[in-house]
Amino acid sequence: MTGDAAHHLGRVLRAEPGQLYELSDGERVWLGRIETVERDRVEFALVEPIAGRDSALETTLLLSIVKFDSFEWALEKATELGVRAIVPLAAARSERPLLVAAEKRSERWKKILLECSQQSRRMKVPELRPVQKPSEAYRQPAEVKLILSERAGAKPLKEVLHGARAKQVILAIGPEGGWTDEEFSAAEAAGFRQASLGSLVLRTETAVIAALSNLNYALG
Repeated sequence: MTGDAAHHLGRVLRAEPGQLYELSDGERVWLGRIETVERDRVEFALVEPIAGRDSALETTLLLSIVKFDSFEWALEKATELGVRAIVPLAAARSERPLLVAAEKRSERWKKILLECSQQSRRMKVPELRPVQKPSEAYRQPAEVKLILSERAGAKPLKEVLHGARAKQVILAIGPEGGWTDEEFSAAEAAGFRQASLGSLVLRTETAVIAALSNLNYALG
C-alpha cells in the first residue's frame, strides 16, 4: 500500500508489523498481515481470502442536490446501505448556488464514499457519476425504476414492491421542494413508477435511508 492510504495507516493509525487488516482491490477481499511499515509504504502478507459483504442488489441512486451537509450525510448512509452508483441530480427545485458549487465538490464526495466504504467494510466503493439533469439520468436501464412521490395518487412503496424480483434498481429522490410536473412526466415516460413513503413529510436525507432500507428488505 502506498500514498495517502499508507500514510494514514502508518502515521495516523500507527500500524505495526503483525497487525491484521482486511484489504480489497474492488474485486476480492483478503485478510492481510502487516510485514513492514515505512513513511509512505506498508507491505502486507496475504493470509487468506474473505467472503465479500456487498449486496447482490445493484441500486443506482438518483439523488437531487440539496444543502451540502444533508447531501453528504445522505452519501454516507447510501454507501452503508449498499448502493452501487450515485448520480447527483440538478433538479428544477434544487437551489441554483448549490448546483454551481456542486461541480467543484466531486473529489470531496468521492473521498466521503471511499472513507465510508472502508468503515462499513464494503468490497467496492460506490461509483459517483457526474451531475445530470433528471431527464438525462432517467434514461438509464434497470429492471425496476422508482421515483419517490408525495402525490395523492402515488401507491405505497410496499405495494409497488410487492412480488417484485429484480437485481437492478434505480431510485430517484427529489429535492426539498419536490419534483415538478415536467420531471414526473419525464420519469413516467422513461418507465419509472411513482412510490410513496407514507403521509409523513421526510427530508431528502431521511427519505434516502427509509427508501433504501425498504428496497434492501424487499429485494435484497
